[in-house]
Amino acid sequence: MVCLDKQVIALSTFRRGFGWLAASLLALAMACAGAAHAQAPGSPEALVKKVTDDVLNAIKSDPAVQSGNPRRLLQLVDEKILPYVNFEKTTRLAAGRYWRQATPEQQQALVKEFRTTLVRTYSGAVSAVKQQTAVELLPSRYPADATDVVVRTVIKQPSGDPVPVDYRMEKDGQGWKIYDVNVLGVWLIENYRNQFSQQISQGGIDGLIKSLAERNRQFEN
Repeated sequence: MVCLDKQVIALSTFRRGFGWLAASLLALAMACAGAAHAQAPGSPEALVKKVTDDVLNAIKSDPAVQSGNPRRLLQLVDEKILPYVNFEKTTRLAAGRYWRQATPEQQQALVKEFRTTLVRTYSGAVSAVKQQTAVELLPSRYPADATDVVVRTVIKQPSGDPVPVDYRMEKDGQGWKIYDVNVLGVWLIENYRNQFSQQISQGGIDGLIKSLAERNRQFEN
């Protein structure tokens, strides 16, 4: 019961923190970064700013997205977020040691269902986005040759306290990509790793995939 309560609290925390990017859940410079340097082309900060601004503008201008329409939400993810997120790494880390036990087909199915699950879980947060909602970058410091960094932001609303949201990013041959999100102190991967571990121990990889797929079908209906 205690574990279940923690999961419910964690999911509620993500919703309050506008987990649209994670559904995201769920993807993200140089040492001595200053305000001007944070916007340097190709930096992880610049990518985070672009993605969050694009998503906010899309939400504000689309009534279907604001109402939580699942098809439009998935389309928004595909167009505005997917190119900048390493969903496979997010899923692999959430599955933990069980990922290596899955077949390539199971891995592909798990990534697909997990992505839809994130959109389903966080769709309720979209309605909280107002025209005045904005994202502010906070200073980041890490070595100039870093390939794994955390970019810190706060989401500001016309009322209420600012919501801290951090993005963990990795640089590969295609540039920077987001693979984990922290909302109000809760990391997406850590939260789902606990849930996945319990479900896999009970029904295996196929059991987890089936459970996610069933919930996603309910969401679509």
